[in-house]
Amino acid sequence: MTIGLSIRGGTKVYPGTLALKSVDFDLHMGAVNVLVGENGAGKSTMMKVIAGVEQLTDGRILIDGKEVRLNGTDDARRHGIGIVFQELNLFPNMTVAENIFIGRERTRAGIDIDMAAQRAETRALMARLEHDIDPDALVGDLRVGQQQIVEIAKSLAQDARILILDEPTSALSATEVGILFRVIGDLRRQGVGIVYISHRLEELLRIGDYITVLRDGTITGARPMEGVDLAWIVRSMIGEASKDYAKAQTHDFGPEVFRAEDVCLPRAGGGLAVDHVSLDLRAGEILGVYGLMGAGRSEFLECVIGRHPHATGRMFVDGKPLTSRGGVAGRIRRGIALIPEDRKNDGLVQIMPIRENMTLSSLGAITRGFHMDLGAERRTVRDFVKRLTVKIASMENPVSSLSGGNQQKVVIGKALITRPKVLLMDEPSRGIDIGAKAEVFRVMRELAAEGLGIVFVTSDLEELMALSDRIVVMSNGRVTGRFERAAASETAIVAASAKGHAPTTKQEIPA
Repeated sequence: MTIGLSIRGGTKVYPGTLALKSVDFDLHMGAVNVLVGENGAGKSTMMKVIAGVEQLTDGRILIDGKEVRLNGTDDARRHGIGIVFQELNLFPNMTVAENIFIGRERTRAGIDIDMAAQRAETRALMARLEHDIDPDALVGDLRVGQQQIVEIAKSLAQDARILILDEPTSALSATEVGILFRVIGDLRRQGVGIVYISHRLEELLRIGDYITVLRDGTITGARPMEGVDLAWIVRSMIGEASKDYAKAQTHDFGPEVFRAEDVCLPRAGGGLAVDHVSLDLRAGEILGVYGLMGAGRSEFLECVIGRHPHATGRMFVDGKPLTSRGGVAGRIRRGIALIPEDRKNDGLVQIMPIRENMTLSSLGAITRGFHMDLGAERRTVRDFVKRLTVKIASMENPVSSLSGGNQQKVVIGKALITRPKVLLMDEPSRGIDIGAKAEVFRVMRELAAEGLGIVFVTSDLEELMALSDRIVVMSNGRVTGRFERAAASETAIVAASAKGHAPTTKQEIPA
């Protein structure tokens, strides 16, 4: 296979950080080039360099054997390079079609925008991605998984010859992942060179043709996928062949700390997004909630945290009823904290320092009279940075300077600083590498052992089975299965989650 793009001696320096250290990288055309590494290893930095978002401090980029300088995304686009970023880059107040063609609008004779043509092309792209998303729908009204599909469609519309996919499946259901893999197979047969970044290592083994492993800005392994196994990937990433998420710590559960009864949330287009959901949680228990995209899991957690005052039903903390008074802040005061699915939009203020982001939900605890105790704030943040092993150069740096996984750990720290009785975790491992997952899940187990009740939403069966003390399955807004961990099986859980859905089969990427 031909090499379409190469980096030679690639070095990238940020203030206080050496993100890439003399990297040599080859991108093979007509192949899936898998890139893997822990958070902060340099993956996203290297892809931003290829996409023209960042420029190398030292080193060269060659396309088709000729040295080029990519001074911006327009330069990269002219060379046929497209990228789907891990953090979605969409305009929520614009339609799906407008987002897909932003900056490349279809026009009539160069005079006005041909909206009909853009809608038609958008429908064709959505058909290709096997999604029925309305071209005129506002992106801000879509769920995260649907927004991810729009991002992928935006890159497909550019007819890129080199396509970078940074965590493209992080918000997708298993069915949507199968569709994406079929699209990747089509692109590969058309000669497109694909860079695929994912923390879901099993995905890499399924679809990769070549693999490159980064650790601390240095390439520790680069080879064809033949003969590569999970142990080799993990060893190259973190120096040990271990995938120990979290071993259960034996401890007794306390009394009931939270209960929900007949919680309902009306859907904008009619029907119920959450349909009479009831569940209970004991102190020290981790309750896993599983379901396909659109099952109502995230919406239920939003009801619990108070984001939907029009939701109905009854909820109790320590046996005392929750009211809608005070909204989200009132629920936090009652001992409920939420780690949202979309950390960029719902969990962080990107331009603010790491320190200020971590304490946003607990300012009262560090206020003395009319003034904030900045010393206490720094000590608190330093403690949680150490506890969660957040990789930072300084707590005064903007949170946007961190890798995706470290940003997620800042969101987790922000929730824990409020000292909750009930911790709601919506896909807490989204965009987190294997090492970070082990750290986060270890903290979850420690918190549960200390008496914290945790409701844990995940679309990863392995995580669900490893962490949950009990399991609730949702489908179409309803609870369709309840399992004690000892009696649960992956087959039964998947069957319960598919109630009301068409059966699906595992999709492999076409050869």
